[in-house]
Amino acid sequence: MKLWDNFIWFALVSVAMWTFAAFAAWKNRRSIAIGLTSLGLLVFFAYIMLLWITLERPPMRTMGETRLWYSFFLPLAGLITYTRWRYKWILSFSTMLAVVFICVNLFKPEIHTKALMPALQSAWFAPHVIVYMFAYAMLGAATIMAVYLLFVKKTEPSDNEMEITDNMVDVGWAFLSIGMLFGALWAKEAWGHYWSWDPKETWAAATWMAYLLYIHLRLTNHKYTVISLWCLLFSFILLQMCWWGINYLPSAQATSVHTYGMN
Repeated sequence: MKLWDNFIWFALVSVAMWTFAAFAAWKNRRSIAIGLTSLGLLVFFAYIMLLWITLERPPMRTMGETRLWYSFFLPLAGLITYTRWRYKWILSFSTMLAVVFICVNLFKPEIHTKALMPALQSAWFAPHVIVYMFAYAMLGAATIMAVYLLFVKKTEPSDNEMEITDNMVDVGWAFLSIGMLFGALWAKEAWGHYWSWDPKETWAAATWMAYLLYIHLRLTNHKYTVISLWCLLFSFILLQMCWWGINYLPSAQATSVHTYGMN
């Protein structure tokens, strides 16, 4: 695809802007950091919109297409977090994570066709995926923070560090809940039922409850900080199974209606 061949140029411009924005954040140049991050997002979003127009459908069917959204929403989540709580490091983290997914798409491009199965032609499909991608971005950033606190710092996390993690999980879980609601409305339109405990839906419910457990632990007893962080890592593993791991389970191949992304 001609447009996909030009992805690298959009990606390079966006990543350059996000990198300079992260540097500006460390130098307390807040307006520059916000401006450059926003410009990078506009460039990247322009590519997604061009791809949407070219494909004549939302670019959300294949794993490569969903990685595009993840690469977009990670810096967006970083920008929102930086604007709201002014954490200097968040733009660096979000940029690094976005670069990982961009590189995967560059080195392992996937076929993008105009074909879209009937179930994906629902009006609820796009908002469901978009909201979920933003939730994944916030929860991914929270996971990075948990890894740092558990394996790098290795001392009792400060209240400020845990507040950062809690804020990102709270926002991510809220959008995860909205995404599940959109998914239920989509399922009703596509398959005639809101919920059927399909393998994908089962993993989604397990992921939702695992993050709810983290929130519960943090709200009820702050003494269990380490246990809460391990719960956060476990929740992220469940999230990965819900996102792409389900496609490789034999049971899902036989019964799940959500394995279209592998076709």
